[in-house]
Amino acid sequence: VMLLLFGSFMYAFITNQKKKLQHQKALQTLREQQQNQLIEAAVRSEEIERHRIAEALHDEVGAILSSTKLHLQGITHVNLTEKELQLFQRSKELLDDGIQKVRGISHNLHSNILKEFGLNEAIRHFVKKVVNSDMMEATTELDDRYVSSNPENDISIYRMVQELINNVMKHAKANKLHVASSYSESQLDLNITHNGNGLSQEQFEKLRYNKDGLGLKNIQNRVILLRGKINFDAAPDNNKITINIPLQSTSL
Repeated sequence: VMLLLFGSFMYAFITNQKKKLQHQKALQTLREQQQNQLIEAAVRSEEIERHRIAEALHDEVGAILSSTKLHLQGITHVNLTEKELQLFQRSKELLDDGIQKVRGISHNLHSNILKEFGLNEAIRHFVKKVVNSDMMEATTELDDRYVSSNPENDISIYRMVQELINNVMKHAKANKLHVASSYSESQLDLNITHNGNGLSQEQFEKLRYNKDGLGLKNIQNRVILLRGKINFDAAPDNNKITINIPLQSTSL
């Protein structure tokens, strides 16, 4: 009788523990789903806002600057002193520079080139356009076997690459940058290497929770949505950022 009671007690205890574990697992899954839904909403909202700002810059600010340039070109130089002429020419140069910068910002915010030519060409174009300086040597080595099957995923990957390169340019003090990718049917791997001051994985984990680490937080959010991994490896003159994106059943 005692053995029967003990056996019944153990069975009830084990059954109860299994139910608790199943309940905890279900709650954890629900929390992860809710977190992913919030992140997805934030990412979509950010992309919509990027497009809105890009269009406003192009259609409104760009139009005003172009109109101003036309008005300046209508000014006669006959009655201008040498100093006034120099100021006039400098004003035109600054205006041209402003027009180009507005176009560049609008272009970077928009994802048209990504939609038209694909991820690899968009990355090449961004690297060539943004890292256009004698201060930095930038190269790309991208696997052209990769063909997108999910444009929304490509937008997230592209935004991560943009943010990471911008961070290198702003903070790393590097003069060499290389962006490479490798593709298999199940995974896309991206590597960004540079010879400046790099982040370690530990520093990345801390900074992305910092109030000034919004860009890093956005990168992590996109990695989560893509069910991928990101790793920072800091070494003298050889800093490496690796992004691994699984390609099967990944969608925003």
